[in-house]
This record gives sequence, C-alpha cells and structure tokens, in this order.
Amino acid sequence: MYSPSDFRKGLRIIVDDEPYYVVEYQHFKMGRGKANIRTKLKHIKTGAVVEKVFSSNDSFKPPDMEEKKMQYLYENTGEFTFMDSKTFEQIAIPVDNLGDARWYLLENEEYRVLFLDNQAISVELPASVILDVVETEPSARGDTVTNITKPAKLVTGLVVKVPPFVKEGDKVKVDTRTGEYLERAN
Repeated sequence: MYSPSDFRKGLRIIVDDEPYYVVEYQHFKMGRGKANIRTKLKHIKTGAVVEKVFSSNDSFKPPDMEEKKMQYLYENTGEFTFMDSKTFEQIAIPVDNLGDARWYLLENEEYRVLFLDNQAISVELPASVILDVVETEPSARGDTVTNITKPAKLVTGLVVKVPPFVKEGDKVKVDTRTGEYLERAN
C-alpha cells in the first residue's frame, strides 16, 4: 500500500480501480486545514492524463503488473515485435504504446517489457543508449569557438543535435529521458 507521501515520478498506483502512474505531484497546505497532494496522473492503458487531489491519509494499491526481459526483434507496419528469450514466445506492441521509446530500440537487444492483465503495455529503457550516427553534415573549419550544434540522424531514425566534431560512423550516447546528446562513445 502506498500513501501520498510515497509519491514520486513514475510510481504506478490504482485510483478508482484504474491503473495510473504519477507524472507530477505537489504538496500543498491551506491555512489550518490538513495537507493535500495535487497530482497529474497518466492512465497506463489509454495514456489519458487526469489531475486529482488527494488528502495525506489516502492509500493506494500498486497495479498487478508483470515485467519480463524480452529481446527486440524487428518493426513491421507500426508494430514492434519482441521475443521471450526463455520460451521463444513472440508478442507485438503497437507503436502508440511505445511512444518515444521506439527511437531507442536496437534490434537483438534485451529490454524490460511491462505487462498489465497479460497485455504488453510498454518498454522500460535504460537511462542512456549508444547509437550509431548514419547521417550528418560535415563541420566547417572555425566552428569550434562557440557552442554550435548540428543535426545528426541516428541508426533508429532519431535526429539529435550534436557538436560539430561528431561525424558519420561515430557512436554517440543519448539520454532516453530527454532525447539529448550526452557524449561521443568509443
């Protein structure tokens, strides 16, 4: 059981018999009244965002979710196919359920897939991934004085802003939470 004092971004809870995760929360107290928690919750299945206010003595159950390590195989017409490495069972997750996670998936890599009611709903990514640069414009001489960036297309189709010294064929580390370039990888 969770209480509002346990809230943090990404915490999964059941509210009104529906599974949500906490997007934002803010503690506030009005005059002599008791403390309340103002939250933004995102529905796990539908993606709808709702705002709710809870008192500090409310309690919540965690949703019955299962997590499996699965290997990403391929993308076909808007569906991403994953395989359980132990049972070789394959599942397809629609692109709508993946959101921005689709830009960081590399074929034959293992990821944690979240299931709710035996239905795959999303993929948990590491904090950062290393991707190959497949297309970027060459840098001009003398562009090293100021903080200049240029667009670079990565192997997954994601476009990020990189420093001028990054060239095609380089590997770059990208933050999966913000989609920003972190550093050049060896």
